[in-house]
Amino acid sequence: MTRFTAPIAEQIWDMKYRLKASDGTPLDVSIEDTWRRVAKALAAVEREPAAWESEFYQALEDFRFLPAGRIMAGAGTDRAVTLFNCFVMGTIPDSMSGIFDMLKEAAVTMQHGGGIGYDFSTIRPNGAAVAGVGADASGPVSFMDVWDAMCRTIMSAGSRRGAMMATMRCDHPDIEEFIAAKSDPARLRNFNVSVLVTDGFMDAVKADRSWRLVFDGTVYRTVAARDLWNRIMRSTYDYAEPGVIFIDRINGSNNLAYCETVSATNPCGEQPLPPYGACLLGSVNLARLVDSPFETDAGICDSALDGLVTTAVRMMDNVVDVSRFPLEAQANEARAKRRIGLGVTGLADALIMCGLNYGSEEATHQTERWLRRIAHSAYRASARLAAEKGAFPLFDADAYLAGGLLRHLDEDVRDLIRQNGIRNALLTSIAPTGTISLCAGNVSSGIEPVFAFSYTRKVLQKDGTKSDEEVVDYAVQMWRDRFGDRELPDCFVNAQTLLPEHHVRMQAAAQNWVDSSISKTINCPENIEFDAFADVYMKAFESGCKGCTTYRPNEVTGSVLSVSEASESLPQADRGAEVVYISEPLERPQALEGNTYKLKWPDSEHAIYITLNDIAVNGRRRPFEVFINSKNMEHYAWTVALTRMISAVFRRGGDVSFVVEELKAVFDPRGGAWVNGQYIPSILAAIGGVIEGHLVAIGFLQGKGMGLKSDPKASIARLGGRRSRACSSCGSLEVQMMEGCLTCANCGYSKCG
Repeated sequence: MTRFTAPIAEQIWDMKYRLKASDGTPLDVSIEDTWRRVAKALAAVEREPAAWESEFYQALEDFRFLPAGRIMAGAGTDRAVTLFNCFVMGTIPDSMSGIFDMLKEAAVTMQHGGGIGYDFSTIRPNGAAVAGVGADASGPVSFMDVWDAMCRTIMSAGSRRGAMMATMRCDHPDIEEFIAAKSDPARLRNFNVSVLVTDGFMDAVKADRSWRLVFDGTVYRTVAARDLWNRIMRSTYDYAEPGVIFIDRINGSNNLAYCETVSATNPCGEQPLPPYGACLLGSVNLARLVDSPFETDAGICDSALDGLVTTAVRMMDNVVDVSRFPLEAQANEARAKRRIGLGVTGLADALIMCGLNYGSEEATHQTERWLRRIAHSAYRASARLAAEKGAFPLFDADAYLAGGLLRHLDEDVRDLIRQNGIRNALLTSIAPTGTISLCAGNVSSGIEPVFAFSYTRKVLQKDGTKSDEEVVDYAVQMWRDRFGDRELPDCFVNAQTLLPEHHVRMQAAAQNWVDSSISKTINCPENIEFDAFADVYMKAFESGCKGCTTYRPNEVTGSVLSVSEASESLPQADRGAEVVYISEPLERPQALEGNTYKLKWPDSEHAIYITLNDIAVNGRRRPFEVFINSKNMEHYAWTVALTRMISAVFRRGGDVSFVVEELKAVFDPRGGAWVNGQYIPSILAAIGGVIEGHLVAIGFLQGKGMGLKSDPKASIARLGGRRSRACSSCGSLEVQMMEGCLTCANCGYSKCG
């Protein structure tokens, strides 16, 4: 039986991936049972399931191939969940009804366990006229607040809160508001945000030219391209967002450029996807494949790597057929292109075992050799799979072979594709592997460097007590097992000592042989100069990366885990922790004050009763929740949905006055009604008017049609010393930022955003 190398590994398996009955009784007795369950489920669609089940199990055994968490948790169960980690949702229509249709699709997808990505560039800018209702649009960023509130209320399957990515084009008129959206520490906490940067914009930045901000053919204003670029850089320097996505490069190098256009990614950015595109992930664990580690002849056997990749491609292709999908459009998109995202994890540990310093030229070349081998093996496997099972339905040989990564593959692989077609349109991607890499023995995550050689965490014992346990990096533990207390050689480097250019070099080397994209965070020191920081992004663009995400300790998001190696060298007085508290949804007291209003709509037999309850925050009354009731059952479903959504927005805090404006702008195509001498375009608009009147009455708004008397902001509490961010699950300060995801070293909780 496989033994977990650390208590945290077993705890993560038990919490996230182990199958249990509804009463909590474990059905997977051991990790081997989990592997057998997954292998059996993925082999079920084969002509000879028993033979492939055995082969799939061998790939999973000893953590050699790591399917993504959704597969590990859901395959072979009766749960109504998807095995796909994330989705890019449909294009958002520029209409109120279309926007809320998309919100519903997002909620359904999250309920099934999927993260989502959206391009908000399709929504008209703030202040643009809304025809037919005599109102101005509130802009895409205001609707992101609604998505954020929805996400907060939904617990994804497997105890995983929803994650979202929001993108916006660099030429949208609201791009400056989008860039600054997460400067408020209470706002959009469930979103990662990234700017879609075009080649034309980068040319304008370099040449210091002007740049037009346009929507639907109308130029709203012109800005200096370099000023806009510096605004992006300053924002991410100050609070780590937005990220940058080089969207023209993504579309220009897409294998499927002939039949799709990409404008968004999954939450962590490794999968640029078309509307309703699905993100299917799995990782080859390079750390488990190194022969003769720490010896002069250490390396990975080519044939062993080829064999594992071939099996992994088949397993992941079967997931397309086995998985449920939240929406039929997602199922159709996945089956039409059968894209998969096979990546790697444990890269940094594998380099250490081979005596190579992460970020060095030698390590860069070795990384590129390994990923080139994986790409060729994957494309060969998929072409042979097409001969057996058929090519993906939208395969067009001439168009497919002319673009993307196909231009760089060896001629024998291209010939195989010409002869057989190919089963999977895209095959490679490098994803965050935070919890699965911890479960696999704390191997280094994805292509990231080792974050820390060791740290301590509290482990709950069977008798209810807690003990301190050391969590050690996989390569470090292997060194200790072989050489005891002998000093670590120079090849043991970690994220605390690497320069940003080392990160860029590694990401660019990997991108050469990855047909999708890569999730990677470039950690920058807090004292890095702004110009040097901005240069990281320019180097990422010029070296061929498809995007760039950095993390620098800052006042809004705090800092990453302060590891023991660093803290031990600090004077005692400097070892304190500065905590930045991010405001969470307000807790509900036992009793609240409020008012109930009666609304009589002319076409409805029964009145609608609207109850608004308030809470006192810092001596100021503000809305907390809303209830809408009526004897007319025709309205029941949407009133329940509306009250839950509005209440979730109210509990977020901050400026929620946009709720009133959005409701008042809703236009009913069947016609509105005259109420008290005023034309109201819809029942929803009437409800918005009632809410507005209440907010004016309690002193929250200046008056009808006016904004806040003062905008309540989240407070930031500070303690002296170094900054750290508290885990939202266990409260521990041991939180790491890896590959765009926050991962708690104490309890294993992880979250993108």
